Amino acid sequence: MAEVLVLVDHVEGKVRKTTSELLTIARRLGEPSAVFVGTGFDAAKETLARFGAEKVYRVESPEVLGHLVVPQAELLAQLVSSTSPAAVLVPSSPEGKEIGARLAVKTESGLITDAVDVQAAGDGSGVTTTQSVFAGSYTVSATVTKGTPIVAVKPNSATPEESAGAAADEVVDFTPSDAAKGARITESKPKQATGRPELTEAAIVVSGGRGTGGDFSKVEDFADSLGAAVGASRAAVDAGWYPHTSQVGQTGKQVSPQLYVACGISGAIQHRAGMQTSKTIVAVNKDNEAPIFELVDFGVVGDLFTVLPQATEAITAAKD
Repeated sequence: MAEVLVLVDHVEGKVRKTTSELLTIARRLGEPSAVFVGTGFDAAKETLARFGAEKVYRVESPEVLGHLVVPQAELLAQLVSSTSPAAVLVPSSPEGKEIGARLAVKTESGLITDAVDVQAAGDGSGVTTTQSVFAGSYTVSATVTKGTPIVAVKPNSATPEESAGAAADEVVDFTPSDAAKGARITESKPKQATGRPELTEAAIVVSGGRGTGGDFSKVEDFADSLGAAVGASRAAVDAGWYPHTSQVGQTGKQVSPQLYVACGISGAIQHRAGMQTSKTIVAVNKDNEAPIFELVDFGVVGDLFTVLPQATEAITAAKD
């Protein structure tokens, strides 16, 4: 069975949920092999083994960690050459997509980004992916016809499933080229902790828009009752009501959670392009003709300042 390389997304050995999802997908295609770059492997090994990684190609070189994405693309290209994998899976994050694009050029392979599903092709010829394209107007199936399929997969595209793997440690002898070291990381600042999950990785996202009038307190209370991340529409961000890092939409972050709740958001195409691959969509809006209602699974016509506190109270009571 051919290997499937999975680039591990982690912070000092704390493996993110996106990686367990990619390992789950990798088992559909072949034998999962994780590619671990950085420190903290001892902390990560248990998680990688629990979700099915049979091998872990490991690099801890400061030359890889101290520069931007080019060394990681070179490392993956070296592994593609030596292992001839069935596919390479990377997270569909800005960094992951850049690594995937550079890897595709280096290996003369096809690249698929923002996949929301990945399956083995019925004829055994490779992989078939599902994507939402043209601002969410179409859902398409795609295959790679040249080289090694390189697929950037959106978070929450698969439910992580445990399957014991050996996670055999294989230290890779790798030295990045001089060209790969052209951009060096000089400073790294940790994100301010909010106690909420990362927006692009969260299983539940609650977003607020123009209808909040700048008061996100009810949106945040409702999100916290669900253990959800908080997002915002472009209108709310442009008005200065919420940070740009929380913007959901075509020019912000694209999310694909199990549950997306839009509060006081009209549903302009710019916003819909960033969230309509969500599995279940709920909208709260006092305008019963808002475009968002064309997209949702469940809609509530009402003032969010009345609806959300009642919902928060009900959820809190159900937990007790």
